[in-house]
Amino acid sequence: MGRTYAGILGPLSFVTVIARSMVDGGSAESALIAAALALFVFAGIGYIVGSIAERAVMEAIQTQFRDHWQPTDTTSTAEPEKTRSTAPNQAA
Repeated sequence: MGRTYAGILGPLSFVTVIARSMVDGGSAESALIAAALALFVFAGIGYIVGSIAERAVMEAIQTQFRDHWQPTDTTSTAEPEKTRSTAPNQAA
Protein backbone atom coordinates (compact mmCIF):
# COMPACT_ATOMS: atom_id res chain seq x y z
CA MET A 1 0.00 0.00 0.00
CA GLY A 2 2.95 2.31 0.62
CA ARG A 3 4.16 2.02 -2.96
CA THR A 4 0.65 2.70 -4.22
CA TYR A 5 0.32 5.88 -2.18
CA ALA A 6 3.79 6.98 -3.27
CA GLY A 7 2.87 6.31 -6.89
CA ILE A 8 -0.22 8.49 -6.57
CA LEU A 9 0.98 11.39 -4.43
CA GLY A 10 4.34 11.85 -6.17
CA PRO A 11 3.06 12.36 -9.73
CA LEU A 12 0.05 14.31 -8.45
CA SER A 13 2.35 16.81 -6.76
CA PHE A 14 4.54 16.94 -9.89
CA VAL A 15 1.57 17.82 -12.12
CA THR A 16 0.26 20.32 -9.56
CA VAL A 17 3.58 22.19 -9.40
CA ILE A 18 3.88 22.24 -13.21
CA ALA A 19 0.31 23.57 -13.54
CA ARG A 20 0.89 26.20 -10.90
CA SER A 21 4.06 27.31 -12.62
CA MET A 22 2.28 27.58 -15.97
CA VAL A 23 -0.47 29.72 -14.43
CA ASP A 24 2.03 31.95 -12.63
CA GLY A 25 4.20 32.29 -15.74
CA GLY A 26 7.43 30.93 -14.24
CA SER A 27 10.37 29.59 -16.22
CA ALA A 28 10.37 25.99 -17.38
CA GLU A 29 13.68 25.23 -15.64
CA SER A 30 12.56 26.40 -12.22
CA ALA A 31 9.21 24.66 -12.69
CA LEU A 32 10.89 21.32 -13.44
CA ILE A 33 13.25 21.63 -10.50
CA ALA A 34 10.40 22.45 -8.11
CA ALA A 35 8.22 19.70 -9.62
CA ALA A 36 11.00 17.09 -9.28
CA LEU A 37 11.57 18.09 -5.67
CA ALA A 38 7.83 17.90 -4.95
CA LEU A 39 7.67 14.50 -6.68
CA PHE A 40 10.29 12.98 -4.39
CA VAL A 41 9.06 14.65 -1.21
CA PHE A 42 5.43 13.65 -1.70
CA ALA A 43 6.34 10.17 -2.91
CA GLY A 44 8.24 9.70 0.36
CA ILE A 45 5.33 11.02 2.38
CA GLY A 46 2.96 8.74 0.45
CA TYR A 47 5.17 5.73 1.10
CA ILE A 48 5.26 6.42 4.84
CA VAL A 49 1.51 7.08 5.10
CA GLY A 50 0.72 4.00 3.00
CA SER A 51 2.96 1.78 5.10
CA ILE A 52 1.34 2.99 8.31
CA ALA A 53 -2.12 2.45 6.84
CA GLU A 54 -1.22 -1.05 5.68
CA ARG A 55 0.12 -1.97 9.11
CA ALA A 56 -3.02 -0.63 10.82
CA VAL A 57 -5.32 -2.57 8.49
CA MET A 58 -3.34 -5.79 8.90
CA GLU A 59 -3.36 -5.50 12.69
CA ALA A 60 -7.12 -4.89 12.70
CA ILE A 61 -7.72 -7.91 10.46
CA GLN A 62 -5.48 -10.14 12.58
CA THR A 63 -7.19 -9.01 15.77
CA GLN A 64 -10.65 -9.72 14.36
CA PHE A 65 -9.50 -13.09 13.04
CA ARG A 66 -8.00 -14.04 16.40
CA ASP A 67 -11.10 -12.91 18.29
CA HIS A 68 -13.40 -14.81 15.97
CA TRP A 69 -11.48 -18.09 15.92
CA GLN A 70 -10.24 -18.10 19.50
CA PRO A 71 -11.87 -20.95 21.45
CA THR A 72 -14.47 -19.71 23.88
CA ASP A 73 -14.33 -20.62 27.54
CA THR A 74 -17.38 -22.75 28.36
CA THR A 75 -16.70 -23.11 32.06
CA SER A 76 -18.70 -20.84 34.28
CA THR A 77 -16.90 -18.77 36.87
CA ALA A 78 -20.10 -17.66 38.57
CA GLU A 79 -20.90 -19.09 41.97
CA PRO A 80 -23.57 -21.79 41.94
CA GLU A 81 -26.94 -20.69 43.24
CA LYS A 82 -27.65 -21.62 46.83
CA THR A 83 -30.54 -24.01 47.10
CA ARG A 84 -33.18 -23.63 49.76
CA SER A 85 -33.45 -26.24 52.34
CA THR A 86 -36.55 -28.37 51.96
CA ALA A 87 -36.62 -29.12 55.67
CA PRO A 88 -39.45 -27.39 57.54
CA ASN A 89 -38.52 -24.43 59.68
CA GLN A 90 -38.43 -25.32 63.29
CA ALA A 91 -39.59 -22.45 65.38
CA ALA A 92 -38.27 -22.44 68.87
